[in-house]
Amino acid sequence: MADSTNKKRLVIIGGGFGGLNLAKHVDKSRWQVVLVDRNNYHSFPPLFYQVASSGLEPASISFPFRRELNGRNYEGCSFRMGTVETIDVNAKTVRTQYETIPYDKLVIAAGTTNNFFGIENLEKTVFTLKSTTEAIRARNEVLDRLERAAIIPDKSKRAHLLTFVVVGGGPAGVEIAGALGEMKRYIIKREYPSIDPDEVKVILVEGADVLLQAMGPKAAEDALLGLRQLLVDVQLGKVMKSYKDGVVTFGDGSELRTDTVIWTAGVVGVNFKFEGAQPEMERGQRFKVDNNCRIEGLEDVYAIGDIAYMTTPAYPSGHPQVAQVALQQGACLAGNLSSPEGHELPFVYHDKGSMATIGRNRAVVNMGKMYLSGRVAWWAWLVVHLLSILGMRNRTVVFINWMWNYFNFSAGLRLLLRPDRYPLRHYWSEE
Repeated sequence: MADSTNKKRLVIIGGGFGGLNLAKHVDKSRWQVVLVDRNNYHSFPPLFYQVASSGLEPASISFPFRRELNGRNYEGCSFRMGTVETIDVNAKTVRTQYETIPYDKLVIAAGTTNNFFGIENLEKTVFTLKSTTEAIRARNEVLDRLERAAIIPDKSKRAHLLTFVVVGGGPAGVEIAGALGEMKRYIIKREYPSIDPDEVKVILVEGADVLLQAMGPKAAEDALLGLRQLLVDVQLGKVMKSYKDGVVTFGDGSELRTDTVIWTAGVVGVNFKFEGAQPEMERGQRFKVDNNCRIEGLEDVYAIGDIAYMTTPAYPSGHPQVAQVALQQGACLAGNLSSPEGHELPFVYHDKGSMATIGRNRAVVNMGKMYLSGRVAWWAWLVVHLLSILGMRNRTVVFINWMWNYFNFSAGLRLLLRPDRYPLRHYWSEE
Protein backbone atom coordinates (compact mmCIF):
# COMPACT_ATOMS: atom_id res chain seq x y z
CA MET A 1 0.00 0.00 0.00
CA ALA A 2 3.00 2.27 0.04
CA ASP A 3 4.26 4.10 -3.02
CA SER A 4 7.79 4.06 -4.39
CA THR A 5 8.94 6.48 -1.69
CA ASN A 6 7.59 4.16 1.03
CA LYS A 7 5.10 6.73 2.21
CA LYS A 8 1.83 5.43 3.59
CA ARG A 9 -1.31 6.19 1.67
CA LEU A 10 -4.01 8.50 3.02
CA VAL A 11 -7.23 8.32 1.03
CA ILE A 12 -9.74 11.15 1.47
CA ILE A 13 -13.29 10.67 0.22
CA GLY A 14 -14.79 14.06 -0.59
CA GLY A 15 -13.22 17.29 -1.76
CA GLY A 16 -15.33 19.73 0.23
CA PHE A 17 -14.12 22.14 2.89
CA GLY A 18 -12.92 19.45 5.29
CA GLY A 19 -11.31 17.13 2.77
CA LEU A 20 -9.36 19.87 1.01
CA ASN A 21 -8.21 21.43 4.28
CA LEU A 22 -6.95 18.05 5.48
CA ALA A 23 -5.09 17.48 2.19
CA LYS A 24 -3.61 20.96 2.41
CA HIS A 25 -2.22 20.69 5.95
CA VAL A 26 -1.23 17.03 6.37
CA ASP A 27 2.50 16.29 6.17
CA LYS A 28 3.08 15.15 2.58
CA SER A 29 6.56 13.92 3.45
CA ARG A 30 4.85 11.21 5.52
CA TRP A 31 1.70 10.63 3.50
CA GLN A 32 0.85 9.92 -0.10
CA VAL A 33 -2.52 11.70 -0.29
CA VAL A 34 -5.23 10.51 -2.69
CA LEU A 35 -8.37 12.62 -2.96
CA VAL A 36 -11.47 10.86 -4.33
CA ASP A 37 -14.61 12.72 -5.42
CA ARG A 38 -17.52 12.01 -7.74
CA ASN A 39 -16.94 15.39 -9.43
CA ASN A 40 -13.68 16.76 -10.79
CA TYR A 41 -14.21 20.12 -9.10
CA HIS A 42 -14.68 21.69 -5.67
CA SER A 43 -17.89 23.67 -5.20
CA PHE A 44 -18.82 26.44 -2.77
CA PRO A 45 -22.16 25.35 -1.24
CA PRO A 46 -23.06 28.66 0.47
CA LEU A 47 -23.57 30.20 -2.99
CA PHE A 48 -25.58 27.43 -4.65
CA TYR A 49 -28.68 29.58 -4.17
CA GLN A 50 -27.08 32.33 -6.30
CA VAL A 51 -26.61 29.89 -9.17
CA ALA A 52 -30.22 28.77 -8.77
CA SER A 53 -31.44 32.39 -8.90
CA SER A 54 -29.21 33.38 -11.87
CA GLY A 55 -27.02 35.59 -9.71
CA LEU A 56 -23.79 33.75 -10.52
CA GLU A 57 -22.62 31.36 -13.21
CA PRO A 58 -21.71 27.82 -11.99
CA ALA A 59 -18.02 28.20 -12.94
CA SER A 60 -17.70 31.16 -10.57
CA ILE A 61 -18.22 28.97 -7.51
CA SER A 62 -16.45 25.85 -8.77
CA PHE A 63 -12.74 25.09 -9.00
CA PRO A 64 -11.03 22.09 -10.69
CA PHE A 65 -9.35 19.75 -8.20
CA ARG A 66 -6.41 19.10 -10.48
CA ARG A 67 -5.59 22.79 -10.72
CA GLU A 68 -5.85 23.23 -6.95
CA LEU A 69 -3.73 20.15 -6.23
CA ASN A 70 -0.97 21.57 -8.45
CA GLY A 71 -0.44 24.30 -5.86
CA ARG A 72 2.52 24.36 -3.51
CA ASN A 73 0.41 23.51 -0.44
CA TYR A 74 -0.82 20.29 -2.08
CA GLU A 75 2.43 18.98 -3.52
CA GLY A 76 2.31 15.19 -3.32
CA CYS A 77 -1.49 14.94 -3.56
CA SER A 78 -3.28 13.17 -6.41
CA PHE A 79 -6.91 13.13 -7.53
CA ARG A 80 -9.14 10.24 -8.65
CA MET A 81 -12.66 10.88 -9.92
CA GLY A 82 -15.26 8.28 -8.97
CA THR A 83 -18.29 7.55 -6.83
CA VAL A 84 -17.36 5.35 -3.88
CA GLU A 85 -19.47 2.21 -3.96
CA THR A 86 -17.87 0.00 -1.29
CA ILE A 87 -15.39 0.38 1.57
CA ASP A 88 -13.71 -2.92 2.55
CA VAL A 89 -12.21 -2.35 5.98
CA ASN A 90 -10.52 -5.77 6.11
CA ALA A 91 -8.76 -5.44 2.75
CA LYS A 92 -8.39 -1.69 3.41
CA THR A 93 -9.64 -0.70 -0.01
CA VAL A 94 -12.09 1.77 -1.48
CA ARG A 95 -13.98 0.70 -4.61
CA THR A 96 -15.44 3.16 -7.09
CA GLN A 97 -17.22 2.33 -10.34
CA TYR A 98 -13.83 2.61 -12.06
CA GLU A 99 -11.16 1.19 -9.77
CA THR A 100 -10.08 -0.20 -6.40
CA ILE A 101 -7.90 2.10 -4.29
CA PRO A 102 -5.90 0.73 -1.33
CA TYR A 103 -5.36 2.82 1.79
CA ASP A 104 -3.43 2.83 5.06
CA LYS A 105 -5.68 5.49 6.57
CA LEU A 106 -9.08 6.50 5.24
CA VAL A 107 -10.91 9.77 5.91
CA ILE A 108 -14.56 10.15 4.93
CA ALA A 109 -15.39 13.81 4.28
CA ALA A 110 -18.25 13.31 1.85
CA GLY A 111 -20.70 15.69 3.55
CA THR A 112 -24.45 15.37 3.35
CA THR A 113 -27.25 15.02 0.87
CA ASN A 114 -30.96 15.86 0.99
CA ASN A 115 -33.18 14.39 3.70
CA PHE A 116 -36.78 13.98 2.56
CA PHE A 117 -38.00 12.53 5.88
CA GLY A 118 -39.66 9.57 4.23
CA ILE A 119 -42.12 11.62 2.15
CA GLU A 120 -43.08 9.43 -0.80
CA ASN A 121 -41.60 10.30 -4.22
CA LEU A 122 -40.36 13.68 -3.00
CA GLU A 123 -36.86 13.06 -4.33
CA LYS A 124 -38.25 12.84 -7.87
CA THR A 125 -40.61 15.83 -7.73
CA VAL A 126 -38.84 18.69 -5.91
CA PHE A 127 -35.80 20.79 -6.73
CA THR A 128 -32.85 20.81 -4.35
CA LEU A 129 -29.68 22.84 -3.71
CA LYS A 130 -27.03 20.40 -2.49
CA SER A 131 -24.78 20.53 -5.54
CA THR A 132 -23.88 22.74 -8.49
CA THR A 133 -25.85 20.55 -10.87
CA GLU A 134 -28.93 20.68 -8.63
CA ALA A 135 -28.64 24.47 -8.52
CA ILE A 136 -28.42 24.61 -12.33
CA ARG A 137 -31.51 22.47 -12.61
CA ALA A 138 -33.41 24.74 -10.21
CA ARG A 139 -32.30 27.80 -12.21
CA ASN A 140 -33.54 26.24 -15.44
CA GLU A 141 -36.88 25.46 -13.81
CA VAL A 142 -37.40 29.02 -12.58
CA LEU A 143 -36.49 30.51 -15.96
CA ASP A 144 -38.63 28.00 -17.84
CA ARG A 145 -41.68 28.90 -15.72
CA LEU A 146 -41.15 32.61 -16.32
CA GLU A 147 -40.73 32.15 -20.08
CA ARG A 148 -43.84 29.97 -20.34
CA ALA A 149 -45.94 32.27 -18.17
CA ALA A 150 -44.92 35.23 -20.33
CA ILE A 151 -46.75 33.73 -23.35
CA ILE A 152 -49.71 31.97 -21.72
CA PRO A 153 -52.90 34.08 -21.56
CA ASP A 154 -54.80 31.76 -19.19
CA LYS A 155 -54.59 33.34 -15.71
CA SER A 156 -55.10 30.09 -13.78
CA LYS A 157 -52.29 28.37 -15.65
CA ARG A 158 -50.08 31.41 -15.15
CA ALA A 159 -50.76 31.34 -11.41
CA HIS A 160 -49.67 27.69 -11.27
CA LEU A 161 -46.50 28.45 -13.19
CA LEU A 162 -45.62 31.55 -11.20
CA THR A 163 -45.99 30.09 -7.70
CA PHE A 164 -42.61 29.15 -6.23
CA VAL A 165 -42.66 27.31 -2.91
CA VAL A 166 -39.49 27.06 -0.81
CA VAL A 167 -39.61 24.48 1.99
CA GLY A 168 -37.26 25.06 4.92
CA GLY A 169 -36.50 28.17 6.94
CA GLY A 170 -32.78 27.64 7.53
CA PRO A 171 -30.07 29.72 5.82
CA ALA A 172 -30.44 27.99 2.44
CA GLY A 173 -34.22 28.42 2.40
CA VAL A 174 -34.10 32.04 3.52
CA GLU A 175 -31.42 32.88 0.94
CA ILE A 176 -33.12 31.31 -2.09
CA ALA A 177 -36.50 32.76 -1.07
CA GLY A 178 -34.89 36.20 -0.72
CA ALA A 179 -33.23 35.88 -4.12
CA LEU A 180 -36.54 34.94 -5.76
CA GLY A 181 -38.19 37.83 -3.91
CA GLU A 182 -35.61 40.22 -5.36
CA MET A 183 -36.33 38.83 -8.82
CA LYS A 184 -40.04 39.47 -8.28
CA ARG A 185 -39.49 43.00 -6.98
CA TYR A 186 -36.77 44.25 -9.30
CA ILE A 187 -36.52 42.04 -12.40
CA ILE A 188 -39.96 40.85 -13.54
CA LYS A 189 -41.36 44.24 -14.56
CA ARG A 190 -38.26 45.11 -16.60
CA GLU A 191 -37.43 41.78 -18.29
CA TYR A 192 -40.86 40.11 -18.43
CA PRO A 193 -43.22 43.01 -19.23
CA SER A 194 -46.13 40.69 -20.03
CA ILE A 195 -46.08 39.37 -16.44
CA ASP A 196 -47.56 41.43 -13.62
CA PRO A 197 -45.15 41.15 -10.64
CA ASP A 198 -48.17 40.60 -8.40
CA GLU A 199 -48.83 37.35 -10.26
CA VAL A 200 -45.51 35.94 -9.02
CA LYS A 201 -45.87 34.24 -5.64
CA VAL A 202 -42.78 33.34 -3.62
CA ILE A 203 -43.81 31.33 -0.56
CA LEU A 204 -41.41 30.20 2.16
CA VAL A 205 -42.76 27.41 4.37
CA GLU A 206 -41.17 26.44 7.69
CA GLY A 207 -42.35 23.77 10.12
CA ALA A 208 -41.07 25.63 13.21
CA ASP A 209 -42.47 28.90 14.52
CA VAL A 210 -39.34 30.90 13.60
CA LEU A 211 -36.84 31.25 10.78
CA LEU A 212 -33.09 30.65 11.23
CA GLN A 213 -33.78 28.83 14.49
CA ALA A 214 -30.10 28.18 15.24
CA MET A 215 -29.21 31.89 14.98
CA GLY A 216 -31.48 33.18 17.72
CA PRO A 217 -34.65 35.30 17.99
CA LYS A 218 -33.18 38.60 16.76
CA ALA A 219 -31.90 37.02 13.54
CA ALA A 220 -35.26 35.29 13.07
CA GLU A 221 -37.13 38.57 13.49
CA ASP A 222 -34.89 40.50 11.09
CA ALA A 223 -34.97 37.71 8.49
CA LEU A 224 -38.77 37.64 8.60
CA LEU A 225 -38.95 41.42 8.16
CA GLY A 226 -36.43 41.36 5.30
CA LEU A 227 -38.27 38.65 3.41
CA ARG A 228 -41.60 40.40 3.76
CA GLN A 229 -40.03 43.59 2.40
CA LEU A 230 -39.07 41.52 -0.64
CA LEU A 231 -42.72 40.45 -1.00
CA VAL A 232 -42.07 36.86 0.12
CA ASP A 233 -45.04 35.15 1.78
CA VAL A 234 -43.57 33.48 4.88
CA GLN A 235 -45.73 30.76 6.43
CA LEU A 236 -44.48 29.44 9.76
CA GLY A 237 -45.59 26.38 11.74
CA LYS A 238 -46.56 24.46 8.59
CA VAL A 239 -45.22 20.95 8.08
CA MET A 240 -45.24 19.56 4.56
CA LYS A 241 -46.78 16.10 4.26
CA SER A 242 -46.85 15.40 0.52
CA TYR A 243 -46.41 16.79 -2.96
CA LYS A 244 -48.36 15.13 -5.73
CA ASP A 245 -49.86 16.24 -9.05
CA GLY A 246 -48.75 19.82 -8.50
CA VAL A 247 -50.34 20.13 -5.05
CA VAL A 248 -48.42 20.57 -1.78
CA THR A 249 -50.33 19.25 1.22
CA PHE A 250 -49.54 20.30 4.81
CA GLY A 251 -50.17 18.72 8.18
CA ASP A 252 -53.00 21.14 8.95
CA GLY A 253 -54.85 20.05 5.81
CA SER A 254 -54.11 23.20 3.79
CA GLU A 255 -52.83 22.98 0.22
CA LEU A 256 -50.78 24.99 -2.27
CA ARG A 257 -50.84 24.52 -6.04
CA THR A 258 -47.46 24.93 -7.67
CA ASP A 259 -45.25 23.50 -10.38
CA THR A 260 -42.08 24.37 -8.50
CA VAL A 261 -41.08 23.26 -4.99
CA ILE A 262 -37.51 23.99 -3.84
CA TRP A 263 -36.61 21.72 -0.92
CA THR A 264 -34.06 22.93 1.67
CA ALA A 265 -35.63 21.37 4.77
CA GLY A 266 -33.10 18.80 5.89
CA VAL A 267 -29.87 16.91 5.31
CA VAL A 268 -28.63 13.39 5.88
CA GLY A 269 -25.14 11.91 5.63
CA VAL A 270 -24.06 10.36 2.34
CA ASN A 271 -24.55 6.61 2.50
CA PHE A 272 -21.72 4.09 2.03
CA LYS A 273 -21.64 0.30 1.83
CA PHE A 274 -19.12 -1.33 4.19
CA GLU A 275 -17.62 -4.81 4.05
CA GLY A 276 -15.74 -6.51 6.90
CA ALA A 277 -17.14 -4.40 9.74
CA GLN A 278 -19.91 -1.90 10.31
CA PRO A 279 -19.41 1.60 11.71
CA GLU A 280 -21.32 3.13 14.62
CA MET A 281 -24.00 5.44 13.26
CA GLU A 282 -25.98 8.28 14.81
CA ARG A 283 -29.06 10.26 13.81
CA GLY A 284 -28.96 11.88 10.42
CA GLN A 285 -26.91 8.96 9.07
CA ARG A 286 -23.74 10.45 10.57
CA PHE A 287 -20.72 8.42 11.67
CA LYS A 288 -20.16 8.32 15.41
CA VAL A 289 -16.58 9.47 15.99
CA ASP A 290 -14.34 9.97 19.02
CA ASN A 291 -12.64 13.27 19.83
CA ASN A 292 -9.88 12.44 17.34
CA CYS A 293 -12.43 11.92 14.52
CA ARG A 294 -11.99 8.10 14.44
CA ILE A 295 -15.14 6.26 13.44
CA GLU A 296 -16.19 4.00 16.28
CA GLY A 297 -16.29 0.34 15.27
CA LEU A 298 -13.65 0.70 12.53
CA GLU A 299 -9.85 0.76 12.44
CA ASP A 300 -7.85 3.40 10.57
CA VAL A 301 -11.03 5.09 9.31
CA TYR A 302 -11.96 8.67 10.21
CA ALA A 303 -14.81 11.04 9.42
CA ILE A 304 -14.86 14.84 9.43
CA GLY A 305 -17.34 17.58 8.64
CA ASP A 306 -21.10 17.25 8.26
CA ILE A 307 -20.97 13.46 8.09
CA ALA A 308 -19.24 13.13 11.49
CA TYR A 309 -21.12 13.05 14.81
CA MET A 310 -18.89 13.98 17.74
CA THR A 311 -20.29 14.71 21.18
CA THR A 312 -18.50 16.97 23.65
CA PRO A 313 -19.61 18.73 26.84
CA ALA A 314 -20.12 21.92 24.81
CA TYR A 315 -21.95 20.07 22.01
CA PRO A 316 -23.78 17.10 23.56
CA SER A 317 -25.90 16.68 20.40
CA GLY A 318 -22.98 16.93 17.99
CA HIS A 319 -21.40 19.90 16.27
CA PRO A 320 -23.38 22.09 13.88
CA GLN A 321 -23.19 21.01 10.24
CA VAL A 322 -21.42 24.11 8.97
CA ALA A 323 -18.26 24.79 6.98
CA GLN A 324 -16.21 25.98 9.96
CA VAL A 325 -16.52 22.62 11.72
CA ALA A 326 -15.30 20.80 8.61
CA LEU A 327 -12.39 23.20 8.12
CA GLN A 328 -11.27 22.97 11.74
CA GLN A 329 -11.65 19.17 11.90
CA GLY A 330 -9.64 18.85 8.69
CA ALA A 331 -6.82 20.96 10.13
CA CYS A 332 -6.92 19.14 13.49
CA LEU A 333 -6.82 15.68 11.91
CA ALA A 334 -4.00 16.80 9.60
CA GLY A 335 -1.97 17.79 12.65
CA ASN A 336 -2.66 14.49 14.38
CA LEU A 337 -1.76 12.41 11.33
CA SER A 338 1.44 14.43 10.94
CA SER A 339 2.48 13.99 14.59
CA PRO A 340 4.22 11.01 16.20
CA GLU A 341 1.83 8.35 17.44
CA GLY A 342 0.55 9.13 20.92
CA HIS A 343 0.75 12.89 20.44
CA GLU A 344 -2.78 13.38 19.14
CA LEU A 345 -4.80 16.38 20.30
CA PRO A 346 -8.57 16.17 20.75
CA PHE A 347 -10.70 18.31 18.50
CA VAL A 348 -12.06 21.50 20.06
CA TYR A 349 -14.44 23.59 17.98
CA HIS A 350 -14.06 27.37 18.01
CA ASP A 351 -17.33 28.93 16.89
CA LYS A 352 -16.59 31.92 14.66
CA GLY A 353 -20.26 32.80 14.24
CA SER A 354 -22.94 32.32 11.62
CA MET A 355 -24.53 34.46 8.94
CA ALA A 356 -27.26 34.46 6.34
CA THR A 357 -28.21 36.93 3.61
CA ILE A 358 -31.81 37.80 2.82
CA GLY A 359 -31.13 40.02 -0.17
CA ARG A 360 -29.60 43.28 -1.27
CA ASN A 361 -28.44 45.19 1.84
CA ARG A 362 -30.21 42.63 4.00
CA ALA A 363 -28.35 40.05 6.09
CA VAL A 364 -27.96 38.80 9.65
CA VAL A 365 -24.65 37.97 11.33
CA ASN A 366 -23.93 36.40 14.72
CA MET A 367 -20.30 36.63 15.86
CA GLY A 368 -19.97 35.76 19.54
CA LYS A 369 -21.64 38.54 21.49
CA MET A 370 -21.84 40.80 18.44
CA TYR A 371 -24.93 40.83 16.27
CA LEU A 372 -25.21 42.67 12.95
CA SER A 373 -28.11 43.16 10.58
CA GLY A 374 -28.96 45.19 7.51
CA ARG A 375 -26.41 46.83 5.23
CA VAL A 376 -23.39 46.33 7.52
CA ALA A 377 -24.19 42.63 7.94
CA TRP A 378 -24.65 42.27 4.19
CA TRP A 379 -21.20 43.70 3.46
CA ALA A 380 -19.69 41.48 6.17
CA TRP A 381 -21.39 38.47 4.57
CA LEU A 382 -20.08 39.50 1.15
CA VAL A 383 -16.46 39.87 2.31
CA VAL A 384 -16.40 36.58 4.26
CA HIS A 385 -17.83 34.58 1.36
CA LEU A 386 -15.64 36.28 -1.21
CA LEU A 387 -12.48 35.41 0.72
CA SER A 388 -13.64 31.81 1.18
CA ILE A 389 -13.96 31.04 -2.54
CA LEU A 390 -11.05 29.15 -4.09
CA GLY A 391 -9.00 30.85 -6.77
CA MET A 392 -8.28 34.52 -7.48
CA ARG A 393 -10.06 34.31 -10.84
CA ASN A 394 -13.24 33.04 -9.18
CA ARG A 395 -13.09 35.73 -6.50
CA THR A 396 -12.62 38.43 -9.12
CA VAL A 397 -15.50 37.18 -11.27
CA VAL A 398 -17.83 36.88 -8.28
CA PHE A 399 -16.90 40.35 -7.03
CA ILE A 400 -17.50 41.93 -10.45
CA ASN A 401 -20.84 40.13 -10.75
CA TRP A 402 -21.93 41.25 -7.30
CA MET A 403 -20.95 44.87 -7.90
CA TRP A 404 -22.65 44.88 -11.30
CA ASN A 405 -25.81 43.43 -9.75
CA TYR A 406 -25.65 45.88 -6.87
CA PHE A 407 -25.55 49.00 -9.02
CA ASN A 408 -27.63 47.79 -11.98
CA PHE A 409 -30.14 45.40 -10.37
CA SER A 410 -29.36 42.88 -13.10
CA ALA A 411 -27.37 39.66 -13.07
CA GLY A 412 -27.37 39.24 -16.85
CA LEU A 413 -27.11 35.46 -16.42
CA ARG A 414 -30.68 34.36 -17.00
CA LEU A 415 -29.72 31.80 -19.64
CA LEU A 416 -31.91 28.74 -19.99
CA LEU A 417 -29.34 26.09 -20.93
CA ARG A 418 -30.33 22.44 -21.23
CA PRO A 419 -28.11 19.57 -22.42
CA ASP A 420 -29.06 17.85 -25.65
CA ARG A 421 -30.60 14.42 -25.26
CA TYR A 422 -28.27 12.60 -27.65
CA PRO A 423 -25.92 10.85 -27.62
CA LEU A 424 -27.12 9.02 -24.53
CA ARG A 425 -24.55 7.95 -21.94
CA HIS A 426 -25.16 5.59 -19.05
CA TYR A 427 -23.62 7.98 -16.55
CA TRP A 428 -26.30 10.60 -17.38
CA SER A 429 -29.01 8.17 -16.30
CA GLU A 430 -31.64 9.30 -13.81
CA GLU A 431 -31.49 5.91 -12.10
